[in-house]
This record gives sequence, C-alpha cells and structure tokens, in this order.
Amino acid sequence: MSSSSSAIYLNDLGVVCALGGDRAQVRAGLFADQPGGLRDNDQIIAGRTLALGEVTTPLPDLSALPVALRGRNNALLEAALVQIRPAVDAAIARHGADRVAVIIGTSTSGIGESENALRCHRESGQWPPGFDYAQQEMGTSARFVRERIGSTGPAWTISTACSSSAKALMAAARLLRAGVVDAVVAGGADSMCRFTVAGFSALESVSVARCNPFSANRNGINIGEGAALFLMTATPGPVCLAGWGESSDAHHMSAPDPQARGAIDAMQQALDRAGWAPSQVDYVNLHGTATGHNDAMESQAVAAVLGTTVPASSTKPLTGHTLGASGAIEAALCWMVLADNPQQQLPTHWWDGQGDAALPALALVAPGTHAARAPQHVLSHSFAFGGSNAVLALAKGQACSCR
Repeated sequence: MSSSSSAIYLNDLGVVCALGGDRAQVRAGLFADQPGGLRDNDQIIAGRTLALGEVTTPLPDLSALPVALRGRNNALLEAALVQIRPAVDAAIARHGADRVAVIIGTSTSGIGESENALRCHRESGQWPPGFDYAQQEMGTSARFVRERIGSTGPAWTISTACSSSAKALMAAARLLRAGVVDAVVAGGADSMCRFTVAGFSALESVSVARCNPFSANRNGINIGEGAALFLMTATPGPVCLAGWGESSDAHHMSAPDPQARGAIDAMQQALDRAGWAPSQVDYVNLHGTATGHNDAMESQAVAAVLGTTVPASSTKPLTGHTLGASGAIEAALCWMVLADNPQQQLPTHWWDGQGDAALPALALVAPGTHAARAPQHVLSHSFAFGGSNAVLALAKGQACSCR
C-alpha cells in the first residue's frame, strides 16, 4: 500500500492535438523553429474564418462499439490510449483489473454529436441513426477508457472547465497515495464543436488570428481540441508529479480575480507540496489564454510567487485552448521538456513581442532558447471559469522529491 509521502510518477504518455497525432509529432511541433498547429477554419461558424487548433490526423474508427461510446471525444481518447496501451495492459496484468483506476477530465464530452443530431432533427424531424443522448454524458469519457482497457477499478470524470484534466492528475495521485489502487490511467480530452466556439465568441473572447498571449495587442483565445493520457503509478518513471495546488476563488463566473489571490494560493501550494523553493523552478507553462483579464492576473501571480526571471511561455498559440483537455495536454508538453529533451530546449512563447506595460514583464521564452541547465522542475498552470485554479509541479524522475 502506498504511503501518504510516496512519489507519484507519470510512467507513459499518449497525446494527440493540433501539433500532431502522437508524441513524436507533438514534440517536433513544440520545439519547431516556426509556430504550427493552428489552421484557418470557415466551417465551424458560418460566415467567420477563425484560427482553430483542430486535430487533422486520422482518428480511430469507433463504429464497432456501442453507440453510446462513439463520438469524436472518445476517438481522441482512443488515439491517445493506443500509444500507452502496452504499458496499461502490463499494469493490469501485474496488479489486477480491480487495482487500475481511470480518471478523465473533459468539458465537451459528446456535445458535438448532439449538435449534429439536433440539426438533423430540426431539418428532417427525425433523429439520425447512430445517435444516443448518452454520448453527451460527462461520465462517458471515463466509462469509455475503462471499458477499452478492461479495468474494474474506480472510474470517474471531472468537469471543472479548463482545470478539468489537471485535476484528474491530482485525483489520480491521491488515489495512489491512499493505496486504493496501484495504477491510474489519467488525463483528458475535449473535441471541437460549435457550442464552445460560439460560446466564447459571445463573450468576445475569440481571436480570429493566432492568439497573442501577454501582448499589449492580445484580443482573445483560439479554441483547440485534443487528448492526453498518462499511466500513473508509484513505480519510478521519467517524470514525477512532485506536487500540486488547487484553489477556488469564486470571484466571477468567467473572469478571474484581478488580485490573483486564488492563482497565487494554488502556485504556493504546489511549491510547498513539492518541497521546492521558487528559485528551483526551471520553466513555467503558463495558462496564457491571451485574454485581457487572464494574462493580467497570471502575470501578477507569477511575479508574486516566482519573480520575473523564470523562463515561461504559453503554448496555446500552438495547440489552441483545448479547454477541459488543456491541463493534461500541457502537462504532456512539460513531460517532453523534462523527459524527452536532450538539447534542453524550452517551448517558445509565440507572440508579437509587444509587451503590455501594465503587466509585470515575465521572462517569456524567445525562439531557439535552450535552458542553461537540463530542466528539472517545472510548473503548469490551469485557471478555469469560476475561479477553479490548478497548478501541477512536475519534476524529472530522478530529481523527484515531494512531501
């Protein structure tokens, strides 16, 4: 049974997003000389062309599965799952199906399938064949992964907007530390749909072009999609979840607390749980949505907790904002900084370089930057609607120490 002080490791990773359909493609895009990922799309919103982080690699065919388990969200999960399936199967064989849990974060689930069905019903008066309302249920994501791998341990879905899948990793760590299970498949997925694009457009938060985080000219987000899954255990692996922090400032339904109190609290919790001093952080993956309020709040939080010299970047200009999947996908990018990075590269902060004089001037990573030392400790931020704040402290496996 795991003790409460056990280190928790991210032993294997599967990821799909706008940068590519597997870990190698995503890594190549993350460290490329020019920004990729986003593409113009004029099909989601009639009459508008938007830069979106769509997954363009072919996704697995789920047509042989029960209707309730089909859909783009689950196809994204399957694309990530197949990459770690050998390790997952080995964990089940070693520990037993009842000792392997599944925790997934999402915000869209099968809303896209419901959109298409409602459109068909409006036009024809009939529901389309191959549609089941259960596709939209939030719990479907965890059920899908659980049934695909054949586990019988605990399984649930977390939906706290943009912090969903970061919280899934935290929940997995708590299960492992408590000794309830021996392995967890944890992560998240969200799929492109009109509902989210139209919703953020109604908030006047969507940028037509590639987003421009922390710029004086920032004007909103790009919606993205994707999935990332980790096999988490207490067995040493390439990356450790050394700590985490959660807070709920409940300042406003969609705007963050301008004083950044909840974000600061979550960051400090993550450092304390990991046992790190601020000076030990080698890189920060910023939430970095390129909205006026978020960037102002987050830059203030980073300056307050870490100062303004730690290298930092937002990777959302590459992936788009993948909403409920963003915490897991950005943890995956941090995994690549720590475990798959012999040249010590740091993810570029792609923007126009025109800083906002009203914000603390963070050390945003310039193109081609290599770390002065091999990165050992990184933070990944996820700050969601309603003030649901989540911060992950990730360490290189051999550098892991936690409380």
